[in-house]
Amino acid sequence: MNVIISGGGTGGHIFPALSIADAIKKRFPDANIKFVGALGRMEMQRVPAAGYEIVGLPVAGFDRRRPWRNVKVLWQLWKSMRIARKLVKTFRPDIAIGVGGYASGPMLKAAQRAGVPTVIQEQNSYAGVTNKLLAAKARAICVAYDNMDRFFPAEVITKTGNPVRANIIDSSVSREEAKRQLGFDPERPLVAIVGGSLGARTINRAMAGALKPLIDHGASVLWQCGKYYADQYVPMGKGVENAQVTDFINRMDLVYRAADIVVSRAGAGTISELQIAGVPAVLIPSPNVAEDHQRHNAEALSTRDAAVMILDKDADKLLADTVIELLDDEPRRARLAENIKKMALPDASSMIVDIVAKQVK
Repeated sequence: MNVIISGGGTGGHIFPALSIADAIKKRFPDANIKFVGALGRMEMQRVPAAGYEIVGLPVAGFDRRRPWRNVKVLWQLWKSMRIARKLVKTFRPDIAIGVGGYASGPMLKAAQRAGVPTVIQEQNSYAGVTNKLLAAKARAICVAYDNMDRFFPAEVITKTGNPVRANIIDSSVSREEAKRQLGFDPERPLVAIVGGSLGARTINRAMAGALKPLIDHGASVLWQCGKYYADQYVPMGKGVENAQVTDFINRMDLVYRAADIVVSRAGAGTISELQIAGVPAVLIPSPNVAEDHQRHNAEALSTRDAAVMILDKDADKLLADTVIELLDDEPRRARLAENIKKMALPDASSMIVDIVAKQVK
């Protein structure tokens, strides 16, 4: 079986894609899997590091604020379509899977035009433009939220959830031991702030003001500020007892087990991991994403009392007080944890492989 998996741009697209690839290889050890990503994006490093081959397309997103720049974008899209068509001819895929991101559009469109079955994995509660355009000819669409027939044909939708890294699903270490392994006092509540591998400017700015109040209130703080902001914020943790400020966290499985509260953006991948781990969360959706999909993701939880949402514009003012109120309200934290855990779909990768296998037959 020859499989193309296309998409990327962020960890929220890349980690599910790799989870799907691993699940396919586990079920079909002889499968040939080729990734297709966007040149210059993080998948071009992360995918080879995971042991898979990747082809880069010179594709970029449309600039909605400065439309005159889209002449170059259209040229890149045309070149990407040519490369994608050539790849379909030479690799001869039995199926193409799109996980979202710039490369997903031209690759799946080329596959559909060649009669190759395509599967879309839509991670968000509000579908992106590319996936909505591709949906009409997709054989199957795997989603993580209810009511996605607002965007896609109901007959091809299956609610699978989003694939999550295996070490997060399989983690069984106790909260106290996880805190010890991360270097924290197991007797103190731990607040983990994760703004993504690159960092989130608003969360970092809000945390700069919230760090001392949280420490003074008796909490430990693990703050991932991201590589773009490391020089500015990592020094804030130096010499502060019960605080760690770092640019990147490798062991997110330990963080989810150790944390009493997680503060994060509302990307689909992060939310799926929080659901699996069953962690009380304060979500600050990014306003700088297509279709404002992070706010829709956060609202899908906050309206079910499964997370607390703070809008980006309110983070500076509300973050410290919101987290402290949660630290002082153990019954509410328990309710949030129970409700977010109910939304978890831990068998997503296996279910998606079932769908892939059915289409290849």
